[in-house]
Amino acid sequence: MRLSYPHRPTSTRTRRPLAVLAVTALAAAGLTACSDSDGPGRTVDAFLAGWHSGDLQAVGFVDPLGAKLPASDVADALKDLSGELAATPPTVRRQGDPKITKDIATSTVRVDWTLPGGAHWTYDRQVRLTRGDDDQWQVIWEPQLVQEKLTKGDRLGLRRDASPRAGLLDGAGQPIVAPRSVVRVGVQPGEVTDVKGLVSKLDAAFKAIRPALVPAVDLADLPKRIAEGGAGDFVEVVTLRDEAYRQIKSRIYDLPGTKFRSEKLDLAPTREFARALLGSVDPAQADDLAAHPDRYAAGDLVGHGGLQGRYDERLRGKPGLTVLIERAGEDGKLVPTGTEVFHSDPEPGQPLKTTLDVSVQNAADNALRPEKKRSALVAVRISDGTVLAAANGPGATGENLAFDAQVPPGSTFKMVSALGLLDKGAVTSTTPVDCPKTFTVDGRSFKNSDNFALGSVPFRTDFAKSCNTAFAALAPKLGADGLAAAGRSLGLEGQWDLGVDAFSGKVSVNGSPAEQAAAAFGQGTTVVSPLAMAAATAAVARGRFEQPKLLLDPAPAKPAGAGPQLKPESVEALRGMMREVVTTGTGTALKDVPGQPVYGKTGTAEYDDNPAHTHAWFVGWQGDVAFAVFVEEGGASTATAVPIAERFLRALSR
Repeated sequence: MRLSYPHRPTSTRTRRPLAVLAVTALAAAGLTACSDSDGPGRTVDAFLAGWHSGDLQAVGFVDPLGAKLPASDVADALKDLSGELAATPPTVRRQGDPKITKDIATSTVRVDWTLPGGAHWTYDRQVRLTRGDDDQWQVIWEPQLVQEKLTKGDRLGLRRDASPRAGLLDGAGQPIVAPRSVVRVGVQPGEVTDVKGLVSKLDAAFKAIRPALVPAVDLADLPKRIAEGGAGDFVEVVTLRDEAYRQIKSRIYDLPGTKFRSEKLDLAPTREFARALLGSVDPAQADDLAAHPDRYAAGDLVGHGGLQGRYDERLRGKPGLTVLIERAGEDGKLVPTGTEVFHSDPEPGQPLKTTLDVSVQNAADNALRPEKKRSALVAVRISDGTVLAAANGPGATGENLAFDAQVPPGSTFKMVSALGLLDKGAVTSTTPVDCPKTFTVDGRSFKNSDNFALGSVPFRTDFAKSCNTAFAALAPKLGADGLAAAGRSLGLEGQWDLGVDAFSGKVSVNGSPAEQAAAAFGQGTTVVSPLAMAAATAAVARGRFEQPKLLLDPAPAKPAGAGPQLKPESVEALRGMMREVVTTGTGTALKDVPGQPVYGKTGTAEYDDNPAHTHAWFVGWQGDVAFAVFVEEGGASTATAVPIAERFLRALSR
């Protein structure tokens, strides 16, 4: 409701205009109000409480000429003047006692607006009061009481200036996301001669792009959009990276109606590049705006998932805010008057520095690309524990299995069991250990892959050929906690802090004899992540555990400390056994990989009661790079995980 200010006071008592009284009051020496409960301070407090709550019925009001005003009209005026800030009324507090000069009192109040994003706009205003005929104090209402530059008909408006979003940096300090060439593929409706044929040819071309676009381009509504578009409109179909566009340019460039716009967008090196770990940056979605109306506005860029989501507040910085005065124009729409009453500059976001190595990450992504099942590859630098790559497949979507998966490790865990057995002196690498076709513990029968048997062979051969029955038979020598102790010496089950969620594993402990036998070759209740196995493998290669490092800035608050030095004789023997896996065992596909010697261990892990349902694993290292490969439901490791490891290592050697 708009207030109308009458030219005459409604009171029958003769008094000078209050504006004149105010001048008189300012000229006179101010007197501090008495502290009695009926003084002006009580009225000021009631007004301030009502300003915040919207209920002013406990307060009397007059205009500057002394005419009485309904409290509801003042409440409406306060709301109107507040404009875009009306939904979040300010906190208003009286600053000391009012000063009284005859029938006029003045009280200083502090107005504190909380603006979107948490910024505060704080200033002092003077509330003037007059004593009425009934000796009750009334607030003299005028727009300037809200803010000194407001007049009747004004509104407070808010302008938001987005802050520059910071980027993610690789281990060399270079931006992972940088301007890269893209082509916007579109259609001009007026030049299309055969809608059905055009859609069919575009669909076939998009499906021919390699690696395949994930998700696929959906053209179901394109005919409708062409029909609804103007003859000269650019109806966008898809935005392609330049390298993807060049694959199909010859197939779509000359199609009647197709149009192309080249530009640059901030993108990672590839669509797959550590996507699940890094997350994505997209325009604010409806659920973002609904969940955080004070944080995001339409058009804002918001991090979703991965590091972009977790560190969104740091990366996006703080928007600049300007509170300005608006007034209705001739068409009734609010327009700025040019008066700004508050301004804060945008605060740029702070970058996030990771340890990722672009060449290693690309090698990992490329190695997973042909695999159609869910998969992961983690690479860690042995010398300092930094995470060089965290790849997830297939494509650029999905969860971060590399860090978060909780799955049985299968025979890759024989690396841990062997370390425990060597540490206890239960075996040496040359100790003869029988490898029968089957081995039974408490009525539970264990067998080897493809039911092979080796007879009595050196322990290193049991390891290289991945004999389950040999490890099941050796399980009692580890004791109830021996396997878990060996795992903890390699960092498993540790309290890691990488600055992002990561599962460090859970090792079977104090199980039944059958559970201990299963756990000795990576079955039972033991579960790990690819990152956990890569870190354990790096510990074997290094000789002690170092927590993996992913973030350099901001550095995690509580990283796990380094583990104890492993027994030299144990790890030396284990390294020799892991080399034998590649030279004469289950990993011989890797023995001719260029470069330094490859060490490793294959693994096939049953994940339910059906022995045919298995995950595939390979863990190993070459030079200063330790890694773990995991393929969900991958079957035999030699058919899936080992080829991925080979593609990865060959790419690194180029």
